[in-house]
Amino acid sequence: MPFDISLILALALLGLVTGFLAGLLGIGGGMIMVPFVTALLSARGVAAPLAIKMAIATSMATIVFTSISSVRAHHKRGAVRWDIVKGLAPGIVLGAALASLGVFALLKGSSLALLFALFVGFSATQMFLDKKPAPSQHLPGFKGQAAAGTLIGFLSGLVGAGGGFISVPFMVWCNVAIHNAVATSAALGFPIALANVVGYVVGGASLPDLPPYSWGYVWLPALVVIASCSVLTAPFGATAAHQLPVKKLKRVFALVLYALACYMLYRGLTA
Repeated sequence: MPFDISLILALALLGLVTGFLAGLLGIGGGMIMVPFVTALLSARGVAAPLAIKMAIATSMATIVFTSISSVRAHHKRGAVRWDIVKGLAPGIVLGAALASLGVFALLKGSSLALLFALFVGFSATQMFLDKKPAPSQHLPGFKGQAAAGTLIGFLSGLVGAGGGFISVPFMVWCNVAIHNAVATSAALGFPIALANVVGYVVGGASLPDLPPYSWGYVWLPALVVIASCSVLTAPFGATAAHQLPVKKLKRVFALVLYALACYMLYRGLTA
């Protein structure tokens, strides 16, 4: 698999864009990276089912770095709800381990692509309709947050996203302000990504058909280039998030997710 300057430039551009969107929307960037990394791997001769799995794992690995940059910018503005992070994080680590160490390796790449499209489309619809939660709706207690965190970590591990596609709508539904939800989602991206990457590396270590420069399911060239570029633009996205009105931020979130859901639906049906 040739690794030339055109590939480096494509990955660098992808990193710059996903870093900005990670800070803007609190989605970790995985929602953007998975479709494009899938396309890049497929164009270089990797079979579609494996390309989808590697794209999911690689995008999650970059979120480890993107989330740190993004959350620092949000934290400076006092937007991160650390009480929510503490409530959801234990369940997130458990759910991520269950997904990446077990279920991920068993599912077909096409099934993962369809699952990706389904949940992204659902999240987009919830945000686009801008449904108002009941005034009495609040975050659940410890057990409820642990259960929600487990679900967020598990689904994030299957589709290679930082959890924002579930955690942001969940927090907004519980009457957490959208800007706080985006910032808190960025903070949750780190434990989600770290727990999942360990599983992807262990689970894919013995695969025979991996392309060069792979670490389990993680494609290292993409990880290095995308992560290096995304950390540069994530703070700018975080700044923009605090300048946009709430309704416009929700619509931007929804439109980005719709486009990606359509692409991964196509990949899943044709893989």
